[in-house]
Amino acid sequence: MTTLLIDGLPATEADLHYLALVNYGAYTSFRIEEGGVRGLALHLGRLEASSVELFGAAVGEARLREVLRAALAGRDAAWVRLSLFSPDIWPRMPSGTGVPRVMTSVSPPPPPLADSLRLQVRTYGREEPHIKHTASMGLIRARRSARTDGFDDALFADPDGVVSEGSSWNIGFVAGDTVVWPQAPMLAGVAQALIAQELSRAGLDQRTAPVNVADLAGFDAAFICNSATPACPVTAIGDQTFDANPDLIDRIRAAWAANPIEPI
Repeated sequence: MTTLLIDGLPATEADLHYLALVNYGAYTSFRIEEGGVRGLALHLGRLEASSVELFGAAVGEARLREVLRAALAGRDAAWVRLSLFSPDIWPRMPSGTGVPRVMTSVSPPPPPLADSLRLQVRTYGREEPHIKHTASMGLIRARRSARTDGFDDALFADPDGVVSEGSSWNIGFVAGDTVVWPQAPMLAGVAQALIAQELSRAGLDQRTAPVNVADLAGFDAAFICNSATPACPVTAIGDQTFDANPDLIDRIRAAWAANPIEPI
């Protein structure tokens, strides 16, 4: 069962009417573990920045934490999506500004995306890629097309072949003991940030650099990461195959897990 609240209260018919008709907003999603969240400050900070950019005002971290606690109702394990929207913004009246409303969706924790992934390169870039926004048609269509073609998911690249991100995750490439994060317009993922903070403890170096599809053969491995899947090996990108390398994936998962669970 999924529990849906808006500003800590049950959604009204008017709320749902707006949400069904207007797709303008930002969100973040994460796993609740032992009553807390790894990287919670990063999630909330990114959402606050998006609130200012999209609505002209921040909600306030204290308020976000308040509605999150109300939605969880004491649950120690769950999957949460915090979404921002404003009934003052419509396609014909887009100029409204002010503090947005906060929708919380609470459901059971999901399993990881997969044990391994075969990716199809799609020429695509998300609109306003630095924002985790609610406009998801392009993502769903890309993933759907990849699966229709016999792959598991879609990896995005620009017309010149420069890799950015995936349908709902960031990607890292590995050469020797160095993780290479793609340099391109994309969402700064919280899972990626948490892994990056602790990679040195796992004995891995890292750098950020442009990655071109034409250069994939120069890497030993690749993995994806998001809040539901801290690390999953990529075994193929198009015709280029990679070793699943379980030891490497364990080290990356250990880097993610080294981050403390933050209280709400």
